[in-house]
Amino acid sequence: MKIFIKNMVCNRCIAVVSSIFNEFKVKIKNINLGEVETPSEISEKQLLLIENRLREAGFERIKNSAHQLIEKIKSLIIIKISELDIDENFLLSEFLVSNLHKDYSFLSKTFSQNENVTLEQFFILQKIEKVKELLLYNEFTLTEIAGKLGYKSVQHLSSQFRSSTGFTPTEFKKLKVHNRKPLDLV
Repeated sequence: MKIFIKNMVCNRCIAVVSSIFNEFKVKIKNINLGEVETPSEISEKQLLLIENRLREAGFERIKNSAHQLIEKIKSLIIIKISELDIDENFLLSEFLVSNLHKDYSFLSKTFSQNENVTLEQFFILQKIEKVKELLLYNEFTLTEIAGKLGYKSVQHLSSQFRSSTGFTPTEFKKLKVHNRKPLDLV
């Protein structure tokens, strides 16, 4: 049985969801961002208890197929950005089509209709949140960050960052409050 779960965005989320299933003595066959597969069916009563605990932990079971697809898209994008290995010739459309085996116009339309933001805008917002994180860690230069996130230049990154946040990356680093958003709320 596959159960799709909203707001799973990192390995800690996987650990929390896994512990919830263990709490109710439900075996997990496989768990990834956004989905849990069990080796057998789960009773309605157990599923309701799990759903309530998931909700308490900030997650939500997804029953609608469009929302399941959207969560898969979000997970793929978040994972890709977290790898810090985006080539400057990276095309989001090709990446999603090759991973989801669906037409990009269908993916884009489904996403936009349900999220009130385009796929490209979501991708940019996720990259901007990663830039914020990397700036605060101070491990990489802005040039290195631009290279790792597929920007053709530091100027392109800075321009996108400023239009999204209202600050240049340098101004952002100097702020006392950094206004980062959890990835599941971007």
